[in-house]
Amino acid sequence: MRKRLLWVLAFAALTLLLGACSGDLPQNTFDPAGPTAQKQKDLLMPVLWVAAAVFVLVEGGIVLIALKYRHRKGGDDRLPPQVHGNTRLEIGWTIAPAVVLAFVMVPTVGMIWELAERPADAMHITVKGYQWWWGFEYTDPDMVVSYGQGGPIVVADTMVVPAGRTVDLSIESAGGLVGGDDPDFRVAHSFWAPRLFGKQDAMPGRTNHIVFAADEPGTYWGQCAEFCGLQHARMRFRIVALDEADWRAWVENEKQPAVEPTDPLAKQGMDLFLNGVSGGGQCTACHSVGGTNATSPAGPNLTHFAAPEHECFAGCNWDTTDVEALRAWLHDPPGVKYGSKMPNYNLTDDEIDALTAYLLSLT
Repeated sequence: MRKRLLWVLAFAALTLLLGACSGDLPQNTFDPAGPTAQKQKDLLMPVLWVAAAVFVLVEGGIVLIALKYRHRKGGDDRLPPQVHGNTRLEIGWTIAPAVVLAFVMVPTVGMIWELAERPADAMHITVKGYQWWWGFEYTDPDMVVSYGQGGPIVVADTMVVPAGRTVDLSIESAGGLVGGDDPDFRVAHSFWAPRLFGKQDAMPGRTNHIVFAADEPGTYWGQCAEFCGLQHARMRFRIVALDEADWRAWVENEKQPAVEPTDPLAKQGMDLFLNGVSGGGQCTACHSVGGTNATSPAGPNLTHFAAPEHECFAGCNWDTTDVEALRAWLHDPPGVKYGSKMPNYNLTDDEIDALTAYLLSLT
């Protein structure tokens, strides 16, 4: 029995060791890609070493005492002499933890204040947590769309930022405008992109902040880190950092209304989207498409759904280039993502074909 247990423990240890050797880690805290994540790692590493030292000392002491003073066959059954009180030892183990905590606390408090600073020249984006996806609003004066009543550029699932520029995030729990003007489904979320910044809560009725920058162009993965309901694990997002030229092109495109399709199938899909499907469902009840009569903020903004930078949909679980995934989503959203707030409108195959063509035309 003991040999079998040792084999099981050895196998478990080997599995953990091999798991740590993976090279594809898009959410690797130990591979920072921006100054905020780098500062947090620089603080984390010495704290980990302190925790490891405390663990070895405490657990090592327990194991040593358990082995040295264990009961032996044929040994004396009498209790060993009992020692009550040792002033020097008690003072020592009171002072030592205080010194260790001070070593950890002083740089931690300093880092908290440093990361709380909000530079005046930072770009501002409001992050809104829904069930179960993320929305992003670009609130600076130069990030206003050219259609309708103006207003900020709004995207879902993928936040696009310029590489090397400081970004000030305002993080909120937004819920959804379901059945009226009062937000519904407002719960606690946590916004986390490990390679760029640590976790920050999105709380109902409160606004929190993160200041960060991405050192290089690239795609950085993130997710909700606070249990928020049935699809918490599928509440992902991506941050796409662009170089200056690509960033300016993206901004100019986002300011424009949706392109009206010329393809007959996509035009049919646009008509279904704006005027309703055969089962009576209305896409416009929840979604907005710039330049059309679809203006509801309850669901993701679809104005540039298929733009190459957008990359993903439905909580960033499927790529926008995955046509079969998009068709499956339109066929039965709650069946694909259990608990989805998007209802099943029982679309026909022809309606799915047309709506898919329309969505993929929104670049």
